[in-house]
Amino acid sequence: MTEAAKQICFVDMPFGKKTDQKSRTEIDFDQVYDKGIAPAIIKTGLVPIRGDQEETGGIIHKAMFARLLLAEYVIADMTTANPNVFYELGVRHTAKPYTTIPIFATLGAPPFDVNMVRAIPYVLTDGALTDDAAAALIEALGKRIEAVLKSPVADDSPIFELFPEFKGIEMSHELTDVFRDRVEYAAELQDKLSTARKMEPREAALEATREIARDLGDPSRLERGVLIDLYLSYRALDAYDDMIELYEAMPGDVKATAIARQQFAFALNRRNGPGERGRAIDTLNSLIKEQGDSAETCGLLGRIYKDLYRELKDESKLRASAWLDQSIDAYVRGFEAEPADFYPGVNAITLLVEKGDEDAMAEAERLAPLVTFAAVRQGGEKSSDYWTVATVIELACVNRDYGLAERCLGRSLILAEERWMCATTAGNLRLIANRRAGEDGIERVNAIADVLENEAAQ
Repeated sequence: MTEAAKQICFVDMPFGKKTDQKSRTEIDFDQVYDKGIAPAIIKTGLVPIRGDQEETGGIIHKAMFARLLLAEYVIADMTTANPNVFYELGVRHTAKPYTTIPIFATLGAPPFDVNMVRAIPYVLTDGALTDDAAAALIEALGKRIEAVLKSPVADDSPIFELFPEFKGIEMSHELTDVFRDRVEYAAELQDKLSTARKMEPREAALEATREIARDLGDPSRLERGVLIDLYLSYRALDAYDDMIELYEAMPGDVKATAIARQQFAFALNRRNGPGERGRAIDTLNSLIKEQGDSAETCGLLGRIYKDLYRELKDESKLRASAWLDQSIDAYVRGFEAEPADFYPGVNAITLLVEKGDEDAMAEAERLAPLVTFAAVRQGGEKSSDYWTVATVIELACVNRDYGLAERCLGRSLILAEERWMCATTAGNLRLIANRRAGEDGIERVNAIADVLENEAAQ
């Protein structure tokens, strides 16, 4: 595994030899780093970087703050109550709720304000680590890092514990040249994954993607962007077993992200093993409880309810009707949370037409111009985005403008990057066609759905 794919552990500590003002002990911090801290980080499979080791040009403070804000892990040495370290620890605690590990030499207790922070102590003899003390520090740090990598996330920042609604700071690596090597590696990896996904047949594409994953190594040590790129590549290949296995192996902080949880629920629903659909619903509802409604989360929840409706509508009309209402509600909530995202809106309309009663049709008529406006703003039938063109097709069929739907069909086929996209649109069109069975022109909707299903099957 190349170092550019690994997670970083930034070390915030004094450099060189510094004197502790209380004990008057001269401490060799370089020896502490070289003999205890760096070996512990390397042993866990992460990349250690200390502030004075930055190789980027420009202002060193920029590089240091970039690492504090963006590094996956930070170790902060609070020994001697160094004001720079404490200031930087405060910056980190404001940016990230977890993955910050304070340490201190047992020359005295940390200041009162950070006594609440669970810090790792280490022992110095004449201002340096003995072999035994170094081994003890390596073991303690290794255990803490492993626990953070493998366990569910737990806040270690007093700011996030005191203010649960505080969102922290979200930044991208692309915003700073400090992470240039990682941005470049991510672009190379995306190219490799894209090439692998395009291989034929699907089995060859999946094996090539798995080979890339094997080369990357242990998922729990991989940088977040690398993990998500691999995760979405599996999704593009309908490799739901691989998606779920990768999610389970992710470090806790990545598993806690919205995109990881959303796609985990997506994979569970598509695989649909015993109890997995219920687990998918629980995952999405938990995310909504924490972060509120969003187009993506509510859209995925609506899709699960829609699948349950489809499966039950020929067996239990009462239960099917309840799932249909649940699906419509989830899609409407998603669209109202983010009206610029037309995807949940068009799904809501399709299901309202499927329901077909007076209230449902009135709600469909209310939503239709709003969803159409959102799609038109994104380019409408001339868009270069599959979902925008697919939305135009679905709205055209709802409005019985079959000529417009047919004109958009060819464009949708060349824009569909993943097989399941065409299958999703075809499923929505089948709902419309089944509801209007026997109506003049409805065979044109089925013909469009046939083409999309054939494309999805290739």
